[in-house]
Amino acid sequence: MKLARILGMLVAALVLVPLAKADGTVSMVFLGVNGANDGQYYVSPYTGSMNGQTVTLFCDDILNEVNFNQRWDANVTNLAAAIGANNFSLTRYGGVSTSSVYGNAAIAYQEAAWLTLQFASNPGDLVNLQYALWDIMNPGIRGNGNSDVQNWLWLASQNYGSINAADFSIVTNCGPLALDGQVQEFIVRTPEPGTMALLLCGLLIFAVRLYNRGQLTT
Repeated sequence: MKLARILGMLVAALVLVPLAKADGTVSMVFLGVNGANDGQYYVSPYTGSMNGQTVTLFCDDILNEVNFNQRWDANVTNLAAAIGANNFSLTRYGGVSTSSVYGNAAIAYQEAAWLTLQFASNPGDLVNLQYALWDIMNPGIRGNGNSDVQNWLWLASQNYGSINAADFSIVTNCGPLALDGQVQEFIVRTPEPGTMALLLCGLLIFAVRLYNRGQLTT
């Protein structure tokens, strides 16, 4: 096996790291829905593309819309970085002063992130989970009188501290932000940086061992 091939594998691994890992601007495409709906809205999780890479999207924003195959530029805000810097200015609900959770954005987004983790294990309750996700940022907009939604909201308020905030990012359209009339905001999972580091180290060790054994050429 040639050294160039191993180096190519390392480069490919780096390229395949989801670009949601770091804060920045990305090109988004809305690709599809999972089919579950409440009779009016399709609910999360959705499928999208971020700089050409497929990602799973969870919508925290009922006040705006997005269409199939719609393209837009978005700012990616890592949740842990925003908490650490106390800066949610590029997010809709932490960047627009008239937002109901403007002064409490860190907790609101952590609660929302915790809720996104519940969709996979509760496939029969996607509508109530989505209502709760929407209600965090716009209290009462879909959940008043719904005990299931209120239960999810309570659980989120009790358990949000259990998440690793670095695993989540907020995807918000670029430009001056408003509460409505724009593209919906989404929460996405970001990759574990340690996982990628282990993979790269493993490939590098493998390459060194082959080289030392004379099985690797240049």
